[in-house]
Amino acid sequence: SEVTRVAVITDTQTQEKMLCMGLGLMPTAALVDFELTLTMPYRLTADTGIDSLCHALEAYVSRKANPFTDSVALTAMRTIYQNIRTACAEPDNRAAREAMMLAATQGGVAFANASVTLIHGMSRPIGALYHVPHGLSNAMLLPEVTAWSVAHAAARYAECARYMGVPGAAGDDAAAAAALVRALHELTDELSVPSPSAYGIKEDDWFASLELMAQQALDSGSPANNPRVPVSDEIVDLYRRVW
Repeated sequence: SEVTRVAVITDTQTQEKMLCMGLGLMPTAALVDFELTLTMPYRLTADTGIDSLCHALEAYVSRKANPFTDSVALTAMRTIYQNIRTACAEPDNRAAREAMMLAATQGGVAFANASVTLIHGMSRPIGALYHVPHGLSNAMLLPEVTAWSVAHAAARYAECARYMGVPGAAGDDAAAAAALVRALHELTDELSVPSPSAYGIKEDDWFASLELMAQQALDSGSPANNPRVPVSDEIVDLYRRVW
């Protein structure tokens, strides 16, 4: 957020997150100090770290991606993938904290100029309706939405896998993209990311709001940037899968 022109405000009457965007929100300079993160608890470290990974990954596969955003997005996702476990397991590890802070900033630069995609579009209604922290709602969606999208941009996802250094990424594009999906599942499992059901959202509430969440996701505009652009019924199905 320190290097973007975006802010989000929740309308508490409609339970919808409203996007504010403009150059007036862009800072002249940003002071980014990793020492301020040394006391962050495990859950916050994990969730904000995965959120930053989403920023970088989504920016790279976005239909608005460009050579400038590609370079910072790839660097950010590799740095996050190589340091997030250490930052969570060793909260006083200054090198890991500094690396994560730099990568988060790079991810912000990337998505501020290439936009986010379906993950963030689907995440916003979860946060608005069920008050799930933003990073966590993205983490809940990351593996499944990526798996749904990869076939429509296999080369881009494969490049992410190779640059991040995920196991099994040395094969052809399809194999590397599949390796990326496995790695994202493994990462969210290792960092104990709960499903919406495990988080405590009531099943009846979740399934009753699927169509509303899908519409809010589409209204955000972010899904239109995804390599595979969904319709409402496909978003509903993805919400069912992540439950």
